Amino acid sequence: MLPPVPSSWKQLLSKQLNSLNYRDLELFLDQEAVAGEVILPGPRDIYAALRETRFDDVKVLLLGQDPYPTPGMAHGLSFSIPSHIRSFPPSLKNIYKELQDDLGCRIPNNGCLEPWARQGVLLLNTVLTVRAHSANSHRRRGWESITDRIIEVVNEKPVRVVYVLWGEEAKKKRGLITNPQHVVITCAHPSPLSVRKFFGSRCFSQVNKALMEAGIDPINWQIPDV
Repeated sequence: MLPPVPSSWKQLLSKQLNSLNYRDLELFLDQEAVAGEVILPGPRDIYAALRETRFDDVKVLLLGQDPYPTPGMAHGLSFSIPSHIRSFPPSLKNIYKELQDDLGCRIPNNGCLEPWARQGVLLLNTVLTVRAHSANSHRRRGWESITDRIIEVVNEKPVRVVYVLWGEEAKKKRGLITNPQHVVITCAHPSPLSVRKFFGSRCFSQVNKALMEAGIDPINWQIPDV
């Protein structure tokens, strides 16, 4: 079920990938498939975040929870949807609104965040798969040890990385970020339940300020139309 981990990350995650925990995770996903469950995203995109952003290129780590459970929407990047989907999830709508208010970015006609990933924004979820129509259905099945390790190896980078932790679940990972040169930006989650506290956070301009202070090129947050 699980595809190969992209080469720039594979050695860094070798202990986890060779563990009993990982074999148990694969077994669980195989059992889900045999039972007829639809697993999202498809196998090719489970490690899309690691494919689109090489380890050496990571400048920002934006942490999500688990993939969208609606078939067709999840494609392996946190908060992102494929470019042909024109119906935006509520959280993504709110992200775009804050981005417009913060930096004046125009709201694009698509929700594909790959342009961010190509600039070094690692769009990582804490859980990388989900059962269709069942949010959080693959939590505590083994993904967390993999994604915690990803957070840790990024923490070991010798140059500044900006971590963006939205919501209480993401904030729980704060203890994994120990390198004093990194910057952690936290605020409420952009979901409708907490968006009042998300709006006005100006987290995107904060990210760019932290990068530029370290002599790193800022992110161009404007998503182009397709």
